[in-house]
Amino acid sequence: MILVLLLAVGLFALVPLLIVVSASFTPYSEVLANGGYVLIPKKFTLEGYIAIWTQTRIPRAMLISTFVTVVGTALNMVLSTGLAWALSRKEMPGRTVILLALVFTTVFNAGIIPTYLIVKATGLLNSVWAMIIPGAVSVFNVFIMKTFFEGLPGELIESARLDGAGELRLLARIVFPLAVPVLLTIGLFYAVNNWNTFFAAIFYVRDTALQPLQVVLRDLLTTSIEAESSPDSVTPTVTLRMAAVVITALPMIVVYPFIQKHFQKGVLIGSVKS
Repeated sequence: MILVLLLAVGLFALVPLLIVVSASFTPYSEVLANGGYVLIPKKFTLEGYIAIWTQTRIPRAMLISTFVTVVGTALNMVLSTGLAWALSRKEMPGRTVILLALVFTTVFNAGIIPTYLIVKATGLLNSVWAMIIPGAVSVFNVFIMKTFFEGLPGELIESARLDGAGELRLLARIVFPLAVPVLLTIGLFYAVNNWNTFFAAIFYVRDTALQPLQVVLRDLLTTSIEAESSPDSVTPTVTLRMAAVVITALPMIVVYPFIQKHFQKGVLIGSVKS
């Protein structure tokens, strides 16, 4: 019974994805003839993908999103790992004050306007860094890593220090190899968040040449819906929209299977160990 229920839920989640992918390869006329939903197309076409790469801002936006994801995730991991490791050491001066300050940020938020003023005052407006630096550290992810680091055997850490290992060597040779599951899990959280950057770009970036993929996709969907209502439109709007959705989601779908085996383990280790 449980297996049947899980299968039904899986199909329920899979069918919309199949419809999106199928519609992106289906001629516009066939999509219209089937009311906008096609599960298995009779004919295949690449006109939606060709239109995206030749007539839209998506290629440049994909480069911007890739930069934000790669550089942003690297910065996220360096800052979060360093902070989590320091906070996991009970002998660190001011540890309690810093922990209380971090918890305070999870309860109280400054709001959009104060945050905007800070970004403006630091000169980050209208730059790719406005989509990276303001969200460089997630307190939730820091606490997951901190909990994992606190669960490492103290004898192992002390033994490495007695052998002359400094903090950087200790992290590189002892801690990081043991923390691969939790690091990959947190890295996935950060990568997905950076790839899906939307509100930061809306608030802080006005230059259309610097807008990431999600903002350009929103503009494309809005434009195609307006064009679809025009009687003179010849643009394959539904096919174009579905192709844009596939291109936007594809990188994360491709990456996830490679770290799936570490995902659940990393979350459980970082959440349960004490």
